[in-house]
Amino acid sequence: MAELLEDLSASFSRHLRAEGRAPRTAVLYGQSIRFYGNWLTKQGLEPTVDNLTRDLIREWLAVLHETNAAGTVLTRWRGLRRFCGWLVAEEILDAHPMKGITQPTPPAPPVPVLTDADLAALIKACKGKTFRDRRDEAVIRLLLDCGVRVSELVGLRVSDVDLDAESAIVTGKGSKVRAVYFGARTSQAIDRYLRERRKQRHAHLEALFIGERGATTDFGVREILKVRGAAAGITDRLNPHRFRHTFAHDFLLAGGQERDLKRLAGWTSDAMLERYGASAADARAKEAATRLRRGDRV
Repeated sequence: MAELLEDLSASFSRHLRAEGRAPRTAVLYGQSIRFYGNWLTKQGLEPTVDNLTRDLIREWLAVLHETNAAGTVLTRWRGLRRFCGWLVAEEILDAHPMKGITQPTPPAPPVPVLTDADLAALIKACKGKTFRDRRDEAVIRLLLDCGVRVSELVGLRVSDVDLDAESAIVTGKGSKVRAVYFGARTSQAIDRYLRERRKQRHAHLEALFIGERGATTDFGVREILKVRGAAAGITDRLNPHRFRHTFAHDFLLAGGQERDLKRLAGWTSDAMLERYGASAADARAKEAATRLRRGDRV
């Protein structure tokens, strides 16, 4: 008679203790084995090693995907895979039944977009006439209006910006060059910054954004956002990526076309649309449904 998974699970747990694995790890791995065995029983199958097959494991994982979060499915996958590996090492199984069953990849949690109140508070936090005030407002407005990567922002040169055309040329990943566009208030903020920039000792540099030590770096931009975010009362971690997500959300919410967003954001893959568009997808769906209520028009 084939050995019961429950009995083998006990031996596996002792093996984990001998390896010095954390007790919590043993518990999680044991849960994967127990839950799989319970599922087999519900299918009218014996919870034995004979039913630890690739096809049945695939079916079980598919059921888990329907009723559990992706992170939970990944935990169950890891536990059962580790158990199967031990069975092969102990020569209880000839081959690993999970070979070829790829690891589930939990989606990245949506990045919260910045609200109008957040943005107004950030701009207010930069109000002033000092060089830093002018620079920081220009940085924030460019991130908001253009959704550029932080590397693209710090890579901007003074000559890349055309204030009359309200546009700039950025160099993205793979040295790909594209145009981005901003509004009149951002143009005004950059103009004010450039007037103060001319008075600085690093004004001779090509880099658009400069500080006391020279050209502004990625870290410098993150520090600007950290300081201004704290002054604005934004308690969530504020970073350049949140502006990129906010830009994508606002563009789609306003009815912008996905192909245009790909071009403006410098993406070549549709997967990036899915990733960045997920930040506030429910809000956009609700807005679209509200606009399209046919019953309210008849």
